[in-house]
Amino acid sequence: MVSEPAQDPAYIPKQPVVPYKRTCPFDPAAEYSRLREEDPISPVSFDLSPGRKDGWLITRHEHVRQIMTDHRFSHRNELLALVHSPPFEVENYDPQPSAPGNFVRMDAPDHTRYRRLLTGFFTVRRIQEYEPRLEAIIDGVLDEMAEMEPPVDLVKAFALKIPARSTCSVMGVSESDLVTLAEHFDVIMRIDYTLEEFIHHNTGLNTTLERMMRERFAAEPGDDLLSRLIATGELTEEEMANIAWIAIGGALDTTPNMLALGTFALLEHPEELAKLRANPELMGSGVEELLRYLTISHFGASRTALEDVEIEGVKIEKGQTVVLSLPSANRDAEYFEDADTLDVTRPARRHLAFGFGIHQCLGQHLARATLRIAFQKLFDRFPDLRLTVPASQVPLREKAMHYGVYELPVTWG
Repeated sequence: MVSEPAQDPAYIPKQPVVPYKRTCPFDPAAEYSRLREEDPISPVSFDLSPGRKDGWLITRHEHVRQIMTDHRFSHRNELLALVHSPPFEVENYDPQPSAPGNFVRMDAPDHTRYRRLLTGFFTVRRIQEYEPRLEAIIDGVLDEMAEMEPPVDLVKAFALKIPARSTCSVMGVSESDLVTLAEHFDVIMRIDYTLEEFIHHNTGLNTTLERMMRERFAAEPGDDLLSRLIATGELTEEEMANIAWIAIGGALDTTPNMLALGTFALLEHPEELAKLRANPELMGSGVEELLRYLTISHFGASRTALEDVEIEGVKIEKGQTVVLSLPSANRDAEYFEDADTLDVTRPARRHLAFGFGIHQCLGQHLARATLRIAFQKLFDRFPDLRLTVPASQVPLREKAMHYGVYELPVTWG
């Protein structure tokens, strides 16, 4: 089980703006159902927003999608209020524009420039070409798991290994560097770290990435993603370090959680798992449904209004931050029939698990391929896979940027 961080004077837990406490491991907080029905654009306050106005929590699918494509809303770092404050006191909070290369928190044209350089590496065609290598990686992980004496923790034995090895393969990151980066990201992606932990791991993360980029710029170019980006001649070492932060951090904190949580959900919904086993062609739609049903980005996405905007009679003022609840939007009964039911036969492509608009997840096609192949091979290789503890005893990643499970004890045979 995961222990709480040690208490010290710097550790002062604060509540995120959005509901996140769950009564079921696979459902968003129950409060969302009421908000969608009664108060879909509801007022919220932000702890660390000096000089800023209070903002809004958006819970309906149509409104979330609308705002994600509306140029009157910005994703710039210096404009956004914090959805959750750090769990320690912060003095003189003054958010700055994103550093060069950190395109996720930028608007066009800066965002467009960086994303254009990366898009070609993540097209459907490129991912299809990569699939044989991805299958070999997954087969290797499952071979190692088969040699283990059950019970095993599926998070460590399966869910973490596949994206890590895929990242090494695609980006040319050494195994030793990836281990170091993963240790730092594991803390940075939580919301309950102490001040000392934050300083240590953030410093270590930046130092490792900066050293990696210095070495890459000095070395002969390779054929991996990072080397080919450097070879364009359009990016500095600083830009490359920040792009690597996004690309590697995203890979290590999203797909592993979906692999583990998706396996947990299928084991707890044996009738849906049986459909996938009987009809392997359903795995594609099954992955889309798991993405919708679980929506691991449980703190949602944020935008700040660049001018006054009215939605459904509610005036969102210039400078106000809106928090877009992706888990709530993906359970909206106006868009998904029986939205709270897992149905692997559902055509669920309208989900917003990867976001929408210009900031939609760049690695979504790689994530889909990884989930589809990994789930298929896992349940083919271990047809009697099962939990060794009651579902209520599986530790949940509620206090992390992306939802999932910390451990998933399983057995077979």
